[in-house]
Amino acid sequence: MVSDMVLVEKKVGFMHRSRMEIVAAILRVSKGGARKTHIMYRCNLSFRQLEAYLDFLTNSGLVREISKSGSSVFEITDKGAAFLQAYNTLKALLGR
Repeated sequence: MVSDMVLVEKKVGFMHRSRMEIVAAILRVSKGGARKTHIMYRCNLSFRQLEAYLDFLTNSGLVREISKSGSSVFEITDKGAAFLQAYNTLKALLGR
């Protein structure tokens, strides 16, 4: 019965995302710059989760915070773009 539920979850898409998938989603959304709320809604994250991921990504040099018109915008860096490209390559090699 449990194995049937796993199969259903895979078909329907209820499987939890990995941290790498969330990081990749944030990097994709931040191409060209995005505000926190835009990233939060597009990546389906809570504000608390978003804060933690943005802190990690900023400290890792994968995104940078830019002040535009009095508000903060997060933008992917060259290092972040390289990470995203490597992630997509690995995902393709694994057939996912």
